[in-house]
Amino acid sequence: MLDLHHRQPQPVNPNRQWPGEPGGHVDTRRFHAGIGSLDVLRALRTSRQQHRPLSLSVQLPAGLDGQAQDTYLRSLQREIALVGCHLGADQSIEQFQLSGATPGHEVLPRMMEQLRQRFSFLPHELGDYGVEVDLHHTRWATMGLLRDQGFNQVSIGVPDCGQAVGLSEARWQNPAPIHSLIDAARTFNFRSVSVDLGYGHAWQTPDSFARKLATLIELEPDRLQVFDYAQPPARYAHSARQAPCSEQDKAQMRHSCFAQLLAAGYQHIGLGQFVRADDDLAIAQERGRLRRNCQGFTRHGYCDHVGFGLGAISQFDELYAQNALTLAHYLQQLGNDQLATCRGWRGGAHDQLRQRVSERLACDLELDIQAIEARYGVDFRQYFASAWRQLEAMRRTGLVEVSARHISILPAGRVDVDAICQLFEQQQWGDHDAGP
Repeated sequence: MLDLHHRQPQPVNPNRQWPGEPGGHVDTRRFHAGIGSLDVLRALRTSRQQHRPLSLSVQLPAGLDGQAQDTYLRSLQREIALVGCHLGADQSIEQFQLSGATPGHEVLPRMMEQLRQRFSFLPHELGDYGVEVDLHHTRWATMGLLRDQGFNQVSIGVPDCGQAVGLSEARWQNPAPIHSLIDAARTFNFRSVSVDLGYGHAWQTPDSFARKLATLIELEPDRLQVFDYAQPPARYAHSARQAPCSEQDKAQMRHSCFAQLLAAGYQHIGLGQFVRADDDLAIAQERGRLRRNCQGFTRHGYCDHVGFGLGAISQFDELYAQNALTLAHYLQQLGNDQLATCRGWRGGAHDQLRQRVSERLACDLELDIQAIEARYGVDFRQYFASAWRQLEAMRRTGLVEVSARHISILPAGRVDVDAICQLFEQQQWGDHDAGP
């Protein structure tokens, strides 16, 4: 059975923009009902014809039990079958992410068997197959099961005081439970172990946050995903309803986060993702092979992304499509043997240009301006005039280097890499004198 968190399933936030989640790099405010299942079917056919590699994600919402759980799983299986028949056996699965409730021994093998029947997973640890687990609802046996089913990356969610009812802060600071799960991941040879770390609640202080961070650093996870509770990942969305701390305390926590993690040898990749120097993502960035898609940062190249489950987002080139946002709608669509697509968005040439600039600057920490101008037929400084003026101001403070040919983010600017990249994405609502 699914590992339940004993709360009612919540509708998907229709405007979420959370780093690290499916759609976390997509402005969902632009999604509309004009994108439907026919658009997805055409995209699937094109993907098959061009033999593109694939990235998959599956959403298992927490809070379902009994008949509701069984009904959801049947609908999920139907969705996998409907989509899978439109893709080719030669399209390898380079990325796979299982999110939401931690699956148990009755659910996981059956679901993975169906996925393997429909899709071509890579052998010998070549793919990045990740799973989210909850700290207080996952045991060693579950970790062993996940590893046996081919998962090689694990992200451990640590509840805050507001989530863990009855937990005192002193007990919440106890590292034993998370230490045990990290030990399990190491014992079962997971290639990458990540820990989530949230900040910004009223009960947190800069001192308590710094102590917890120091405790986590001692456990030496490969990655830490740091997020602001004002924009939490999906499994912490309910925490955002709690009272926030002051902006001054929040800024101090963020500063402490960078100071402690960088001093401990972690590198900031972006979007709150910190990794050790020998991590796959750090190595990919050093070699110029890091990529960013709607799943976050990856060492793989371009993949078409297919999302399964409630609220899941799929991406095919410039097309984004999202599944139904409520459980009732999702079940109804699949019950009628229809894809669960309810809305989406198709980007144009301007959107592709902005996304390309932002992604390459985030992944490479530099940008070849002349290559962009040649590819898209624009005058870069004219097209991004507003961003260029702000880059000039950053250059004077030592955050970036700017020339007619290149933009480079300096070591001092890596703390603000997200804000620097956002300069180019913010122009999407404006008009341009030149276009690609």
